[in-house]
Amino acid sequence: MKIRIRKKYLFYVLLILSAFIAAVTTSIDGIISYFYISNPWVFGVSVFLVGVFITLFLSLILSVPIGNNKSIGSVIDPSFRRIRFVKKEELKYHIMAGIGNTVSTLGYLYVVSKFVDPSAVLPFFQVVILYLLIVESLSEKDAPTLAETESSIIVTFGAIMTSISLSGEVNVMALLVIFLVMNPGWVLLAIYQRKLKLMKIGDTHNDSINIRLWNVIFTTIFMAVFVFIYNKDYFFEAINASFKFYPWLSLTMGVTFFSYVLYIRALGLGKASIAQAVKASTIIFAIPLSLLLSHYMNFSFSASPTLLVIKLMGIILVVLGVATFALTEVRAYVFINAQGDKSIKELMDEIWGIRGVVAVSALAGKHDLIAKVRIRTLGKGYERIIRRLEGIEGIEKFMWQSILKEWEEI
Repeated sequence: MKIRIRKKYLFYVLLILSAFIAAVTTSIDGIISYFYISNPWVFGVSVFLVGVFITLFLSLILSVPIGNNKSIGSVIDPSFRRIRFVKKEELKYHIMAGIGNTVSTLGYLYVVSKFVDPSAVLPFFQVVILYLLIVESLSEKDAPTLAETESSIIVTFGAIMTSISLSGEVNVMALLVIFLVMNPGWVLLAIYQRKLKLMKIGDTHNDSINIRLWNVIFTTIFMAVFVFIYNKDYFFEAINASFKFYPWLSLTMGVTFFSYVLYIRALGLGKASIAQAVKASTIIFAIPLSLLLSHYMNFSFSASPTLLVIKLMGIILVVLGVATFALTEVRAYVFINAQGDKSIKELMDEIWGIRGVVAVSALAGKHDLIAKVRIRTLGKGYERIIRRLEGIEGIEKFMWQSILKEWEEI
């Protein structure tokens, strides 16, 4: 049975599902670190050592063909056919994404291992949303709009408020590690995984399953080398823990696999900053799971009225920010007729330079060109694009058609 969903909302559905699965993963990690592997360095290396085999195993299962040149994995990502080796043109992106994941993970492990209670500073990892906004503003043609920036800031502070703890100590060194190590590392991971997802391999876009598989492989190599140099005892303890606690480590990496696959697929549908902002809803799902775990583990979910009010306000901000992202997007097609001596290629280049235009194609038939537009506000965005089109020599006339509904199979 084929399931269809509004294409406009697929991006958000993928990320919210990813956020929910990530919250489950966080709870499993909490159980492992509390009952089995208390040393964060040992846990960090052992989980990736096991993760390589689990990720490969799941990828092989998803590669099983089901007919019509499709595999089981195409249900999760239609671009997926089977696992494959890294192509030459994508190797540098995989290396950069692997370095980013390693740096971010090592920063997290350092904070957790060096500070008794880092719970007051770890929520500031959510500021990575603003880092991504800055990078996109400097590097991408379609830079974030004012509405996207405002919503991202709302989600960022909402996520910080929801996950903040008043029990931990705000340590300057820990904050520096988060702002200068963890956040930049995650920016590298998100930006280069998005580049990989948008890249075409053959006649189709790259798939999220192969991207996740190779990211785990490269991250494991970098992690193992660093920890071996940093402390050989931790490295060998991690190998021992990999065998001793294999079922639990397999469970957490198996669940994490699907969270990241959905996240990477979503990166191909929208900006990395917006994807990260929506994925911040993980903290909403994490609260009930934390309450559940508090019955079995020796920690209490703070019942301080002040803290509960802060968390509730944070949840409201996150929900409002995500809803704003989902409800303010406008998509349209512009059908264009050319005139004069200017070539179609020159026209395409000029139209592509307009902010908000995400695709331009030449046509045979009644119209010469079609441009796909994606904006946040119909009024201001529409007027800006119309003025730019009217100012381009070589355009005889054009017709704007807003997309009311656009469906995609999942």
